[in-house]
Amino acid sequence: MARTRFPADRGLTTRMVVVMFLLGLLYVSAMAGLIAAGVDWFLVVLIAAGALVAQWYFSDKIALAAMGAHEVTPEEAPELHAMIDRLCALADMPKPRVAVSDMQLPNAFATGRNPRNAVVCVTTGLLRRLDRAELEGVLAHELSHIAHRDVAVMTVASFLGVLAGLIARFGMYSGLGRSRDNTAVVFAVVWLASIVVYVISFLLTRALSRYREFAADRAGAYLTGQPSALASALVKISSDVERIPTRDLRRSAPAQAFFFAPAAVGNSLATLLSTHPSTEKRLERLAQVSAELGRPML
Repeated sequence: MARTRFPADRGLTTRMVVVMFLLGLLYVSAMAGLIAAGVDWFLVVLIAAGALVAQWYFSDKIALAAMGAHEVTPEEAPELHAMIDRLCALADMPKPRVAVSDMQLPNAFATGRNPRNAVVCVTTGLLRRLDRAELEGVLAHELSHIAHRDVAVMTVASFLGVLAGLIARFGMYSGLGRSRDNTAVVFAVVWLASIVVYVISFLLTRALSRYREFAADRAGAYLTGQPSALASALVKISSDVERIPTRDLRRSAPAQAFFFAPAAVGNSLATLLSTHPSTEKRLERLAQVSAELGRPML
């Protein structure tokens, strides 16, 4: 974790290490299997390495483009910049770039490969709906993601799972072209490998994503000293999602895992596999923080 005044979270650090190790092992195993099956190893490694490097260096630009967001200067958004300046000074961390997305969906996210190459993005819907204390709570939450470096881990973890599945499918078609005598066997093995790779990576990244939201809520609440403001923002955002146009929800889908609050509602199965813990559980954790700080939840 970066050396900031955000409280460290050993549980988050341990989970990030374990998830990255398991996904890396899964990723390497998938490539090794394809190479053993006769796929050109140089081509596999070249595609995998090139795609990973591109995602690592351009993940912030990809996320902003998906949200239709643009960076804003202090002159264009003085109040927003002033809040982030104050929070970064409190946290003793580098200031990230600031962006705004013109969407009704009230939300925010942070992305970037490290604290010095990060960006915090908020939507115009969020700016309109929250008061100053609530907005500060959300921004502190997003800055803690950057300080904890879980933004970078989630970027790589999400990408590795998808890429491993793509490589498995690539191997299937390559194997079909070269192994005409055992086409059915190659097809079955690679198809099953593709499913296993995707399911395991999906579950690992979802589990990490849910825990990191708890960690960011706690860290953000401790930084501002106002867990009730963060809780109020969470309630407002969660209740407003159901009234957001479908077009905005569809447009925001690529950034779902990085949002402050999920841009969708669903049943218990959806909750189990979601990128975020339930609002009720997050409010319970914030109530605990409030009790620790000796400040009642309003």
